[in-house]
Amino acid sequence: MTEPSHKDPQAPKATVSRRAFIQTTGAAALSATMIGCSTGTSTHAPSLDPNAIPTDAMTMRTNPNTGDRVSLLGFGCMRFPTVDHTSARENANAPLDQALINDMVDFALDHGVNYFDTSPAYCQGRSEGAIGEALSRHPREKYFIATKLSNFAKETWPREASLAMYEKSRQLLRVDTIDYMLLHAIGMGADDGLSAMDVFHKRYIENGILDTLVEEKKAGRIRNLGFSYHGDIAVFDELLKRHDNGQNHWDFVQIQLNYVDWKHAKEINERNTNAEYLYNELEKRGIPAIIMEPLLGGRLASLNFKSIEQLKTLDPDASIASWAFRYAGSPANVLTVLSGMTFPEHLYENIRTYSPLKPITDAERRALEQVAQTILNYQLIQCNTCQYCMPCPYGLDIPAIFSHFNKCLNEDHFAADIRDPNYAQSRRAFLVGYDRAVPKLRQAVHCIACNKCVHHCPQGLDIPALMQRVDEYVEFLKQNPT
Repeated sequence: MTEPSHKDPQAPKATVSRRAFIQTTGAAALSATMIGCSTGTSTHAPSLDPNAIPTDAMTMRTNPNTGDRVSLLGFGCMRFPTVDHTSARENANAPLDQALINDMVDFALDHGVNYFDTSPAYCQGRSEGAIGEALSRHPREKYFIATKLSNFAKETWPREASLAMYEKSRQLLRVDTIDYMLLHAIGMGADDGLSAMDVFHKRYIENGILDTLVEEKKAGRIRNLGFSYHGDIAVFDELLKRHDNGQNHWDFVQIQLNYVDWKHAKEINERNTNAEYLYNELEKRGIPAIIMEPLLGGRLASLNFKSIEQLKTLDPDASIASWAFRYAGSPANVLTVLSGMTFPEHLYENIRTYSPLKPITDAERRALEQVAQTILNYQLIQCNTCQYCMPCPYGLDIPAIFSHFNKCLNEDHFAADIRDPNYAQSRRAFLVGYDRAVPKLRQAVHCIACNKCVHHCPQGLDIPALMQRVDEYVEFLKQNPT
């Protein structure tokens, strides 16, 4: 098929439950996320009328390497909806709701969103085919497609297997040319003790795959070549050295950036790298940054009471999530900010936030730093629900366990002292919600600390130790009825 140029396309411990906040953006999302702790007021903006969202106000950024005019909002294809109104990232069994995906893609394109980010690993392998079907209904010059060589598993490290994955991506996406091609999750180690640098060399250097991708770019079958970074900073620095000495040219790099990780990623986990460093290293080389995890795995849309009240004082009409998106989109060298949007309400709100972007002011930046400090003191489990730890060989739903723990902590449904006047209410909310959110056979009590998950976690979490923490709290609640 012929693919035109894209130079100018269409464009602290919580003990008192004062009130509960439902962290959703609309009725569809609400029905999918109610798990037992939430019973009150939404922290998001009021339900949006899609007809009131402008079609011609999306903030656009220019890729200096290619002249691509890219929407500041990027459509992440990791959390597509299923027919049972859940996210395919969490539900491997339910079929994708292709009709709804098509409708959301149509709406996104009609409102200026033109960057779509997927991977062979997303939605249990179903994402590329779904977005390929949705986008193929539109003129090729209307959109940019980004995908990744997600050769994490050792059986995909050989050259033939990696090449087969690359070719399958092009087939599923129904394109001759991939606009933005990424080496996926650079900086992660392996469960047999291989270092992140060793894994990088085995995935991309020793098998000649990086050289092949460079040749594919020269042949025009890849337009922009970059990588997404998770984990070991030595690998990030090594790839930038390859850029500096002309060994490889990176047209873009995908990094995790939000108002907590900007200065505090290493405080959350010592193996993480502050986004300020990552962004500045890219900016001084003129390499555009693509942003992932603007909501820190959803945690910046589900804040604790103190932080919510602080932000509502600044702007009572702004959703909690919009603060994070504005922060992530404000740096000038950011090309696009990815959001994994399951329901139309998510899409509507994010488009509104960037149509156009209202950059974060210095005063707002200081307020968000105060929120970040509160989050750091709140003892949340720093899980981004990326699902890289899944599937657990013993059937645990690791992200759901951590999400429920964090949700109840944020909503003050957490009391470790039976003398707490709200102990009975908090105990019931936690235990009832836990059984609703996570089937009993998939709960933390069944963790045997096999450590298979640890080396796959981009945040470097000691997952077995955290599972023990959750299970000990659950047992405390069970052994101490009111």
